[in-house]
Amino acid sequence: MNILRLYIARQVIGGTLLALLVLTALDVGFAFIAEIDDVGEGAYGWIQALLYTGLTVPRRLYELFPTSVLIGALLSLGTVAENSELTAMRAAGVSVSRIITAALQAGVVLMLAAVLLGEVVAPASERQAQNMRTFSHSDQIQVGGIGLWARDGNDYLNVRVIMPGLRLHDLRVYRFDDAQRMTESIRIASAHYQDGQWHMEDVVRSHVSVAGVEVGRADTEQWDRLLAPELFDVIVVEPRQMSAWTLARYIGYLRDNNLESAPYELAFWTRFTTPLSSLVMLLLAVPFIFGSLRTGGAGQRLFIGILIGVGFHLLNRMLNHMGLVYGMPPLLAAALPMAVFLLIALWAIRRVR
Repeated sequence: MNILRLYIARQVIGGTLLALLVLTALDVGFAFIAEIDDVGEGAYGWIQALLYTGLTVPRRLYELFPTSVLIGALLSLGTVAENSELTAMRAAGVSVSRIITAALQAGVVLMLAAVLLGEVVAPASERQAQNMRTFSHSDQIQVGGIGLWARDGNDYLNVRVIMPGLRLHDLRVYRFDDAQRMTESIRIASAHYQDGQWHMEDVVRSHVSVAGVEVGRADTEQWDRLLAPELFDVIVVEPRQMSAWTLARYIGYLRDNNLESAPYELAFWTRFTTPLSSLVMLLLAVPFIFGSLRTGGAGQRLFIGILIGVGFHLLNRMLNHMGLVYGMPPLLAAALPMAVFLLIALWAIRRVR
């Protein structure tokens, strides 16, 4: 049984990796073509476009994982069925449930790989891609190891965290005179842009003069000028670029301040449903392998896999957007597509003889 389990696992993993490679190559190719429109802006050239696209590969791998598992399982296990190997296994006394269990064990390995990719590799590479793209597009801002740096006349601004909706956290403003002597240092806990003004919270000013340093504090301040809001559009951290841990912390901050958190809660729950969807897609492939497709060609199985994968993707996107628009609980919006396809898979498996 161990040999059989390893054989099935090798088929499932091999087929998934092959499907993932092909789908990602297509996705990356289209993404690079889209980046060509930005070539020539600032220092953003062909090399930068290629590097940026390359750094987004981990995120694309993660997003394509469920569909790749489905197509890979249909192709690899379909070939096994086509060669009458599944028939031989069942004739030898191996039940359908044991074959499914062996396939699911391979699916668990793939799911763990997806979690590692989505929680560790993809967020880091996305931040690096965004930083590189930002630095290449504009000479007004630079992104380094301690956040964003920008210059406005004799003022230097450092922002550690930039979130969607023009919400900034942990800011520092350094002001210099014409002789390049620092006259003031300002620390700001958070800021957001609203109605043409920057609204600051928890502001600490340190005024530097010959007499010494004078410190002043304010709970809130309104500034007419900080930095042009459009400069932040290219460097904002989107929910999909955050790990589950980062999302959980930011959701807590939004709730504590009575701010809208639904998009981040949805992104948080999809961090769990995306890897689990890989197992659902694997289960969904099983009835086709034992059913009418076991004698079909690879082209037919590929078509069915793409059709189901696209259907899952569209249903997922539709329910996610509907959930945000109509106030559906984020957990329900994230889990419902997976639950629907899981019920379909279990119903179809029960019909396998």
